[in-house]
Amino acid sequence: MPPVEKDDLSDHQPTIMVVDDQPQNVKLVRELLTIAMRYKVIEAHSGEQALALLAKTIPDLVLLDVMMPELDGVETCKRIKENPVLADIPIIFLSAADDKNLIVQALESGGVDYVTKPFSRAELLTRVRTHLALKSARDSLKTLAEDKDELLGILTHDLKNHLGGMQMSAQLIHDRLSRQPADAKFAQLVDNILLDTAQMLAFVKEFLANSTAERTLQFSIEQVNLAQAASQTLRQYQITAERKDISFTCDMDSSASSLVSVDPIAVKQILDNLISNAIKFSAVGKNIRLTVKAMTGDFVECKITDEGPGFTDEDKAHMFRRYARLSARPTAGEPSTGLGLSIVKRLVEAMHGRLLLESSPGKGSTFIVRLPKIRRASIDNEMGNSN
Repeated sequence: MPPVEKDDLSDHQPTIMVVDDQPQNVKLVRELLTIAMRYKVIEAHSGEQALALLAKTIPDLVLLDVMMPELDGVETCKRIKENPVLADIPIIFLSAADDKNLIVQALESGGVDYVTKPFSRAELLTRVRTHLALKSARDSLKTLAEDKDELLGILTHDLKNHLGGMQMSAQLIHDRLSRQPADAKFAQLVDNILLDTAQMLAFVKEFLANSTAERTLQFSIEQVNLAQAASQTLRQYQITAERKDISFTCDMDSSASSLVSVDPIAVKQILDNLISNAIKFSAVGKNIRLTVKAMTGDFVECKITDEGPGFTDEDKAHMFRRYARLSARPTAGEPSTGLGLSIVKRLVEAMHGRLLLESSPGKGSTFIVRLPKIRRASIDNEMGNSN
């Protein structure tokens, strides 16, 4: 008796369905799988019997003979793959004929591999182990993705509830201040809290609405004046900048030429990340320059220039990756997750924009965001509808 080989997938022993109209072939494969690997084996002697058994139990892998009477292997495979519950089962074809056209048909029907008969023991076991391992890896990734989405759903739901409470409290303070004199900076802080919580609530609601196993960004495209959006974001960071005695210099064209076709929440996230980063990486007493202008062509450009430490070539090679760790550090110990720039890049590119960086050590950095303009026809239509 050949030695029993250890299966390295886990303690779970896979179940293999063997489908062949020749009983001696089924017996040979069954003995090989049960004795050598201690796999569980389900036998079927026709395509119809295999489909009937699959309605009751789902194996980890199917070994399927190509040449069978009535319902052959190719048609059986097609029917298996048409069933969403069974579609992920790997199917390895067994073929007595080395017919290339037949093999191509078998693989096109949904098979993952084939073995020609008579087969060697080592070849069949190797192919079975390989495709079981691949299936196990896919199943694990699917489970991880589902667990991730469930956790994110819980976190965003709780975050939405807490933000709602913060928004209500800030609104009550705002209403009280509106009825009596108050310190201007204190009033501005309350206004900032209201605006931030409103933006975050909108983002969380959008995330919950669009969240899937592999979430793709879905935008609500509107006309946004990029200069006005930048000015509003700067006002929110005014007090934060003042704590480090950082000044802002602005050169922004807020006319219709700065209108862009974007998702307003995404633009707010982009500006938030870039302006907050400029403040984080600027030393006390430095200046941050922000310009917005329409370019010749299809884009409106926003530049954010700081006088920070700048970035090395090594930093620039990986700084837009998630959780990137850079040589430059925030100057006042501010927290940095390494996520901000990866989010900015993803949002800009998803809206058909461009993100550029000009930087060198000791000479500061300029982040350049280019977003698509509103088409001239769209502006004319808006003006016509308002008349």
